[in-house]
Amino acid sequence: MSNVPALTFSDDQAEAYDRVSADLLSMGIDLGSGGLVPQAEGKGTVLAVLGKAGSGKTMLLASLYRALKEAGVEIISGDYEGRRRKERRSLAVLAPTNKAASVLRLRGVPATTIHRILYTPLYDPQYEKIAEWLAGQAPRPAVEGLTELALDRAHAFYQQVPSIPGALAAAGLRGSDFIKGWKRREDPLDVGFVDESSMLDQRQLDDLREIFPTLVLFGDPAQLAPVMTSGEMVFDKLGDSRKMMLSRVHRQTQDSPILDLAHALGDSSLSFMDFEQMVQGAARKDDRIRWAERVSSDLMARSPVLVWRNVTRIKLIQAFRAAYGAPEDALLPGEPLICDGIELPLKHRKKRIDLEARGLIKGAQVIYLGPGRKDGFARLHVVGAEDPQVSAACIIKIEKPDEEEPFIPSAANMGAAFLHGAAVTIHKAQGSQWEDVQVFAPDLWAAAQAGRMEAGVALWKRLAYVAITRAEKRLHWVVRNRLALPKTPLGVADLVVRPVPLALEGLEPEESVS
Repeated sequence: MSNVPALTFSDDQAEAYDRVSADLLSMGIDLGSGGLVPQAEGKGTVLAVLGKAGSGKTMLLASLYRALKEAGVEIISGDYEGRRRKERRSLAVLAPTNKAASVLRLRGVPATTIHRILYTPLYDPQYEKIAEWLAGQAPRPAVEGLTELALDRAHAFYQQVPSIPGALAAAGLRGSDFIKGWKRREDPLDVGFVDESSMLDQRQLDDLREIFPTLVLFGDPAQLAPVMTSGEMVFDKLGDSRKMMLSRVHRQTQDSPILDLAHALGDSSLSFMDFEQMVQGAARKDDRIRWAERVSSDLMARSPVLVWRNVTRIKLIQAFRAAYGAPEDALLPGEPLICDGIELPLKHRKKRIDLEARGLIKGAQVIYLGPGRKDGFARLHVVGAEDPQVSAACIIKIEKPDEEEPFIPSAANMGAAFLHGAAVTIHKAQGSQWEDVQVFAPDLWAAAQAGRMEAGVALWKRLAYVAITRAEKRLHWVVRNRLALPKTPLGVADLVVRPVPLALEGLEPEESVS
C-alpha cells in the first residue's frame, strides 16, 4: 500500500488514496518514493471521490495535496506563477467559488477559484523579484522603496500562509502596485483537484480538461445539480470504475447533530412532519440546533437566510432592509450582495478578466462598503477572496415583490451586476458554509407539498440536505414567516479593511465602463 497515514484514514479513504496514487503513478508522479518523470503525451484521466457531508473528502484532498507537495510537485495557487521549468510537475487545487476556496485555505490547502486558474497575473518586474524569492526561485532582492523590515514581514507572512499577494500586502504593497493585468493561460498544467464538483457544469469540466490531463473531482452526490441542467452532475457520466465512494463520517470527533439530521434525510420513508419533529427534538438536547420562531435580521447581514422560492427571497430582503431603515435610493454600508455576473461587451474583455480574477464571479458573496470615487462605482469586500477589497463599476439590483423590474439605487452603464444577498436560494448557497445558518422551513414544507422529485429523491429532502450542511456550528430552523428586529446597527467594522486598489477605480479612457 502507498505511504498512507493509516491511523487517521478509514478503509474507504485509504482505498481512495491508493486509487488516486495509482493514477498519478501512471502519469509519472510516485507518491511513495517522491519520484517525478515528465508527463507522457496523450494520456489523460478523470477520477471522482464522492461522499456525503462529513465523509472525509476534504481530509483526503488535503492529505493528497501534502503528499504531492512533498514529492516535489509545484503548487499553482493562482496568485503567482514562476518561470516555467521544463522538468516541473504541477498541481492546482480548485473550487467553484471564493467562499469554497477559502474553506480549503483555512485548512492549509492553497486553493483558488476555477476562474483564477484560467488566467495568470502579470506582475510588475520589480515586485516579481520578491515573488520569485518567496517562492524559492531567486535570492533575496533589494527593492527600491521597501525596507529590509518590510521584506522580513513579507517572508514571515508567506511562511504562515503561502499567498504572494498576502505577503506583499504584509510588506505594505497594494494589488495595484504589483499586478498590472491578466492573460488567458497558455501552458497546460498537470494535476487538478476540484472541490465541490457537484456545482460544475459540462462546459466548466471541458475547460478544465483542456488544462489538466489529470483531474480528481471531489463531490457530494446528495447535493443539487446545477440549475438549467438535466439533473445530472458531471461525475454521474463517469464509469463506475472511475468513481470512489466514501461512507464513514469524519468531520467531527464528537457527534454532530447537524450531520445526524442531514444523514437522516436518506431514509426514503421519512416525511416532512417526521423530520421537523426530529429537528425539534434535537433542539431540546443540543444548542447547536435552534428551533427559531422568526428570522434573525442580525444573522442575515453576514449569512443569508436559505430559501427555495424566489418570491420568499425577495420578501425577506425587503423586510431586512426595512428593519435596518435602509433608504430606497441608496445602500447602507454593510449590506450583503451576491454577484449576478459581469455585464460588459466583448471589447472590454480585459476588464472582465480583471474583475473575475479579483473574485467578482457569478455567485460571489460581497459586502457593500460604500460608494466609489466615480458615479456608478462602489467599494466592495469580496467574502473569501485573498485580496478582498476592490472598487468597481456596479449595477446593483434590488428586487421588489410583484414588480417585474428591479429597483436600481445606483448603477454604472455596465460592470459587475449584483442582487441583494440577505437571502439566497439554496441552489446558490452550494459551495458555501457559515458558522450560523438559517433555513426557512416554510419553503421546504411548500416543496414537500408540491411532491416534486429530483434524480429519484424528493426535492424537499435534497433542498434540506444542502441547506443543513451549509452550517458549520449552528443550524437555525426557522418555522414562521416573521423577522426579528436587529439588535446591533449595520456596519463594516467586522471586516478587515485594506486600501482599495486604485487600478480598479480609475480605468484607462478606452476601457472606461462607468
